[in-house]
Amino acid sequence: MEVEKGTNLSDIENDLDEEPGEVIESAPPLEVGEERELGSSGIKKKLLKRGHGYEAPEFGDEATVHYVGTLLDGTKIESTRDGDDPLTIKLGEGRVVKGLDYAVVTMKKGEIALFTLPAELGYDNAAVRYEVELVSWIRVVDLSRDGGIVKKIVEKGERNELPGDLDEVIVKYRAALADGTVVAETPEEGIEFYVKDGHFCPALPKAIKTMKRGEKAKLIVQPRYAFREEGRDANEGFNSIPPSSVLNIDTELVSFKPVIDVTGDAKVLKKILKEGEGAWTANEGASVTVSYIARLEDGTVFDKKGVDGEQPLEFIIDEEQVIAGLDRAVATMKKGELAILTIHPDFGFGSVEVRRDLAVVPPCSNVFFEVEMLDFIREKAPWEMSNQERLEAAGKKKEEGNLLFKKGKLQQAGKKYDKAADYVSEDGNFGDDESKLARTLRMLCWLNGAACSLKLNDFQEAIKLCSKVLDIEFHNVKALYRRAQAYMEIADLVLAELDIKKALEVDPHNREVKLIEKNLKRLQVESDKRDAKLYTNIFGRATKKLKVEDEKR
Repeated sequence: MEVEKGTNLSDIENDLDEEPGEVIESAPPLEVGEERELGSSGIKKKLLKRGHGYEAPEFGDEATVHYVGTLLDGTKIESTRDGDDPLTIKLGEGRVVKGLDYAVVTMKKGEIALFTLPAELGYDNAAVRYEVELVSWIRVVDLSRDGGIVKKIVEKGERNELPGDLDEVIVKYRAALADGTVVAETPEEGIEFYVKDGHFCPALPKAIKTMKRGEKAKLIVQPRYAFREEGRDANEGFNSIPPSSVLNIDTELVSFKPVIDVTGDAKVLKKILKEGEGAWTANEGASVTVSYIARLEDGTVFDKKGVDGEQPLEFIIDEEQVIAGLDRAVATMKKGELAILTIHPDFGFGSVEVRRDLAVVPPCSNVFFEVEMLDFIREKAPWEMSNQERLEAAGKKKEEGNLLFKKGKLQQAGKKYDKAADYVSEDGNFGDDESKLARTLRMLCWLNGAACSLKLNDFQEAIKLCSKVLDIEFHNVKALYRRAQAYMEIADLVLAELDIKKALEVDPHNREVKLIEKNLKRLQVESDKRDAKLYTNIFGRATKKLKVEDEKR
């Protein structure tokens, strides 16, 4: 039977003040034979047989059910048991009775329950009972939110990962018109493509991005997400697609290879061929062992390690021992992981010709590495170290930073100083003598980091680092000097003057501070001239305006 015209999901929800599943989540599960009211809806549910799993259907899904409906006096009003086939209904449309849809969304697959529906949700304004078995259901999702791509999940996939735009997928599909005419079909093994490149029709990659490995789904695709008003000519032995055709596409996501944008600008891409073990990846300072084959775009092998009798390559992450792209990508790999790296010249060999073991790498070449992470030893974190180890590690990192600073490698030097300061942070349980040494190391690293930031024109970072030093040692001349430099660069001349005055109070003859004091005075004179000119222009315009107004009077 069908309910009165106009019944839909909103009618049901307006009659009920709780969402499907809310009672189940906030109360113990029903025991077999137990009856309970579903929220304040007036619907009572008595469990007759437990279902399987933990998932329940939602409004919009297609549920296949058997049911027997009776009046409260036992008079049968309708039943699917009289025939062999259960009924498939779209939940939320109220195809049987209003209350039944709400009842079904509280059930699990295979569950049998007896529902008592109040008159306003029952049959012809009469209270009724429905014994319902949820045989199965298909999840139905409106992917485009405009009805243009509707996905019915036929078979669930494995795991939780979904492919992204950059990933390479293997997909099997069969596309047909409404009358069943097949217009496209992949080989048995499927077809491989990158999601971002698209395939067949616009709906397919959109749907693929919502699917898990092994998932099978039916897609109902409206023309605007298929071949629109143009249609498609007969192709590869398949029939043509007429203009404005709706397509039914049976789809399976066989597998996919994740592609990671390592640098965030697509200049170093990592396509995972084999996933690694565990949760850890190599970190900055880790000692790694890898094997690889390196190729040019035409397939020419220009280098290889750890294959064909070659020794594997061992190097330390973030020490510039290999090209930046390889360094950055390997730092994201787990033990046993196998991946193909695509590296732009900016992170490869740049704009110069480079001779490698097996071939020459031409200028501005994209290069490709098939890399396997054989092993790595992570650098110890501060909390894994003794106090003495932390102090030694901080001193070592600071010296490494100093060497990089002398070579003009300022960003790398800054990272070393940051790492050194982390080793001797205030959360360490240092003794008195150790605490003094840790504090000194920490301040030296912040001061050196500020020097890097000044040269890199990162003036706010320089101010922040100098301020950390001054919080500990308010009269530190170097910190005042460098912070004053940063303030001058951002035209905060008042604060710069304050820092210079404090520094000269501590060290009146400091040559460097006196030099920037001289520069500050020059900047102040220039600033005063600009201000004077600005005010002259403002007052000049105002005077001229008043003169014109007086003449009009």
